Amino acid sequence: MSERPTIETREEVMFFDTDCGGVVHNLAYLRMIETCRTRLAALMGMDLRGMASTHLFPVLTRTEVDYKRPAKLGDWIVIRGRLAELSRARFICEFEMIRESDGTLLVTARQGLALVQMPEGRPARLPAEWLEQWG
Repeated sequence: MSERPTIETREEVMFFDTDCGGVVHNLAYLRMIETCRTRLAALMGMDLRGMASTHLFPVLTRTEVDYKRPAKLGDWIVIRGRLAELSRARFICEFEMIRESDGTLLVTARQGLALVQMPEGRPARLPAEWLEQWG
């Protein structure tokens, strides 16, 4: 069994990420996590073009978010994502969001996902290779 996939992305807080006080709103954090998770999926063999051709997509089943400290306009945020758990039908990814300038932990998140075959919307088992490699 090899080490589970991890990835690090980086985002600058823009005007559209903030409220009138210049503080990042919760939806912006989720967008940044989505970007990190999409890149993590590519490391796992599910890049955007591949998903579009196979019509097999990871679908969120649960999101837990803990907001520790606020990010503000102009902050650079490092988002660290990792595959945390696997079963036959579901997997869990975990994320940390850290302010780059001072190393402050801003947000932690945990997301549950399942694979769905579209357009039928039929649940699919995780690839056997995933369980062999990271199970």
